[in-house]
Amino acid sequence: MHIASLQFIIISYSNNKQHGSGLGTSSRLVFRLYVSQTKISLMANSGGPHLATFGAGCFWGVQRYFKKQFGNALINIKVGYSGGTASNALTNYEAVCTGKTGHAEAIQIEYDPSKTDYDSLVTYFFRIHDPTTKNRQGNDNGSQYRSVVFYHSEGQKGITESVMEKVKIHFKNPIVTEIVPATTFILAEDYHQDYLDKNPGGYCNHKLYW
Repeated sequence: MHIASLQFIIISYSNNKQHGSGLGTSSRLVFRLYVSQTKISLMANSGGPHLATFGAGCFWGVQRYFKKQFGNALINIKVGYSGGTASNALTNYEAVCTGKTGHAEAIQIEYDPSKTDYDSLVTYFFRIHDPTTKNRQGNDNGSQYRSVVFYHSEGQKGITESVMEKVKIHFKNPIVTEIVPATTFILAEDYHQDYLDKNPGGYCNHKLYW
């Protein structure tokens, strides 16, 4: 954790104390913490599980690449659908493939912050797909294959923006990745989970771009 500066500022104070109280009833404290955008997991995930949710084309390949790269740093990784308007009951693979649900194929990761961090995850996300092609990855066309980061906190949003600025030098064309708040993540059907573990020769159009 790299902390640039830490400030504790009392912005109001009253001597009108209640019995047993160290500060007046109108007192208010403001704590300002300035941190590096890229190396503080507490800022990226304030409370609860440490989650990361990405859409980078066909979720089979995205899941396989993240599992191979991060191994036991990942507590859980599932494929599913997110970012659309269709309800859970109306969302399945066939419906998402029509492009009418608004959902993207996505992965959701729960990770161990003692073994990796959000900066590393989002950087790898940009390495394994082409974020410069709108609604397309390789042979897969449609909004369900869009490049998108679903952030779970303002910290994750800031880290994603910072990383995207750094990695743009690796691509000839502008990055068109969407950065949007995380919404409901709908689990994909069982046969999609760990698909390339079950079918090692199955379809995958992902690769390392640098």
